[in-house]
Amino acid sequence: MTPELLPLFVGVPLLAAGVTAFAGDRRRWPLVLLFAVLAAQLTAAGSLVAATRDGEVLAHGVGAWVPGIAIPFAGDMLAALMLLFTGFLTLMCSWYAVASGIGRVRLFAPLVLALTAGVNGALLTADIFNLFVFIEVMLLPSYGLLVLAGRGRGTLRSVTGSRLYVTFNLFVSTLFLAGVGLIYGTAGTVNLGELAGAAAEDGRVAVGAGVALAALMMKAATIPTHGWLARAYPSTSPAVTALFSGLHTKVAIYAIYRLYAVLFDGDQRWLPIGLTIFALTMAVGVLGAVGEHTTRSILAFHMVSQIGYILVGVGLFTAAGLAAGLFYLLHHMVVKASLFLSTGAVEDTYGTNRIGELSGIGRREPVVAAAFAIAALSLAGLPPFSGFVAKLTLIIASIDAGQIAVAVIAIVVSLVTLQSMLKIWNNVFVSPLPEGEGRERRIGWWLAAPAVLTAAVTVVLGLGAQGLLGLTEVAAGGLLDTSTYVAEVLR
Repeated sequence: MTPELLPLFVGVPLLAAGVTAFAGDRRRWPLVLLFAVLAAQLTAAGSLVAATRDGEVLAHGVGAWVPGIAIPFAGDMLAALMLLFTGFLTLMCSWYAVASGIGRVRLFAPLVLALTAGVNGALLTADIFNLFVFIEVMLLPSYGLLVLAGRGRGTLRSVTGSRLYVTFNLFVSTLFLAGVGLIYGTAGTVNLGELAGAAAEDGRVAVGAGVALAALMMKAATIPTHGWLARAYPSTSPAVTALFSGLHTKVAIYAIYRLYAVLFDGDQRWLPIGLTIFALTMAVGVLGAVGEHTTRSILAFHMVSQIGYILVGVGLFTAAGLAAGLFYLLHHMVVKASLFLSTGAVEDTYGTNRIGELSGIGRREPVVAAAFAIAALSLAGLPPFSGFVAKLTLIIASIDAGQIAVAVIAIVVSLVTLQSMLKIWNNVFVSPLPEGEGRERRIGWWLAAPAVLTAAVTVVLGLGAQGLLGLTEVAAGGLLDTSTYVAEVLR
């Protein structure tokens, strides 16, 4: 991997999106191209992880213009890991979408490819304005995917959820752009290399950066603006819900880590505010799940809760805290997608996700039940899965930083999370078969495979946690000391 190849993470999927957009109905080659591009991204992301494993940073200014004019791309360990995991999840969710039928709609492939280009650009850009641009590139195809997912559903819940998703994200984008404008108006630049430490040194820049971070926290679904996610995500199709869960909020979380490290240089003055918000997000999210009665609404509220866990890492801003938070981020992307895919397979096959209308699924579908059980236990933080390592390292980091209350909240929330997972397990998978129902399998292996594969990853990450922890420690080191990142961006 060389720095000059970084723009291809955006250019290739964007070009492929343009090509596949003109394909006719019932053509298979757009899907072939979609999976080929996603497989190539996985390979390239793995190469970038290998290239940055020693803390190196690859940077390239598009067009070889001077810093401040060129569009800067920078890849370090944090960006490389995010590219690897988002690429894997996009591949799994696209597989599931094709198996469930939505992926065979004509515009599915170009929309996912355009979404991939936006995600990759947001992860690699070293310019705050271009971060805004790439987030918009992410959002535009997402609106199209919502329309595709809503075709044939025709429910008021689907229309309301889609409208809420679009309206809220438009507002957040406007707020983020206002923050970018304030930063540029006070600092005279939007290049991350030139903005290093600016918010910690200049209160005017800090105001603009604070507005931008507030917008990102809203997009990440922290309290008190978490309700949009809990209402919007369950309203679309399972395939789109799983895809969005691994991409949209996670890009916002990545940006929070990156901007606070570079612009604020880890300024300790604001961390107590963040820790309070993130701890409350953990608690409010899990309590919201208690009263829900559909599988995806329960999982959506748990997603809010787990976002609080992830952001505790940046709230601590210690080497251990950042490494644990990043490990939690990567673990959660896989586990949450697995849960949405396993329950989605049940919903797409049996036509409902209401707990009271499902029973005996574990007897009919033992493979899907096993995938759900593994991911649920990992989400709750039980060994030997990745969730246990994620929560243990985060709790230890909180205690070491003197944040005992945060550690206690994390433990209590884990217990309530386990209770909610048992609610789904007991009512959907373990409950007796209805009288007269057969025990034959109904979910095809093609539909079940993505949930099984993502569940297997959480086992691998749990048993081989030391390897990923080593990589997240490298990424954390790059956030604690941004000098290498800044120097490469400015070179």
